[in-house]
Amino acid sequence: MKVLFLFIDGVGLRAPAPDNPVRPEVCPVLCSLIEKHSVSIDACLAVDGLPQSATGQATMFTGVNASQYMGRHCEGFPGPSLRKLIEEDNIMMELTRKGLRCRFADAYMIDRVDDLRVRRFKSVTTVMALTQPDVISTQDDLMENQAVTHDITRATFKEKGHDVKVITPREAAEHLVQVARAYDFTLFEFFQSDLSGHSRNYDQACETLRTLDAFLDGVVRLCEASGILMILTSDHGNIEDLSTRGHTRNPVPFIALGPQAGQVMNAVSSLIDITPRLTRLLVPGYVPVQRVVKPIG
Repeated sequence: MKVLFLFIDGVGLRAPAPDNPVRPEVCPVLCSLIEKHSVSIDACLAVDGLPQSATGQATMFTGVNASQYMGRHCEGFPGPSLRKLIEEDNIMMELTRKGLRCRFADAYMIDRVDDLRVRRFKSVTTVMALTQPDVISTQDDLMENQAVTHDITRATFKEKGHDVKVITPREAAEHLVQVARAYDFTLFEFFQSDLSGHSRNYDQACETLRTLDAFLDGVVRLCEASGILMILTSDHGNIEDLSTRGHTRNPVPFIALGPQAGQVMNAVSSLIDITPRLTRLLVPGYVPVQRVVKPIG
């Protein structure tokens, strides 16, 4: 069993509306996946206020309700307390301990992992990846088409002056699934959807979703041909409601397509369930140890 986990930042579920660009005319593949292969799951985590990235992602990748642990939703980059929670245990740590091979497919434009450690601001996925440095992809991996960039096409990296070739979403899909074939668990993060939601620019949001959709079209086809279980979910809503610049309390989709997809979907109702369920799937007979985490407040 091989799993490709697509973490698509800031995509919630909302009825059709003029300010909701998540519609079949814009992103038919994503909408079809939501309609036919998904369940809606909670991202609010029983905490008041708008869900935020740091606590939502920490919950997703640890199985601990990070918002309750912090006593609030935390945005942006995780602070010391949240980093500690992630560094103590996460899905990549657990799977690696059980002998599985994991990969974070987003390429960092670095030569060495130490270049990443010294960065002042680190995302949840970066904090998690640094707990298992062998999962990290560098610019050398990207040049060998053994990694992808967070914008899919590499265009933003080209604009920043990096010596990279811009590729099509289809080519990026081929590169990603090639990586997924070589590992037991592969993670890809796409956060342009969240940035476009914050912009409230409908045209920009549509362009972002069209790029993502062309990429998903290739990923879905190649995963089906390879027998890979594809998982797609988000940390909170945003792009589905351009009437507001902030996040939403809408549920998010949990999409599963491929081997044992139905069993996985039936066992997930919130962000808290994702890591325990995928770990049990990938490690037969695995019984997760309940982490006792006291709220820091």
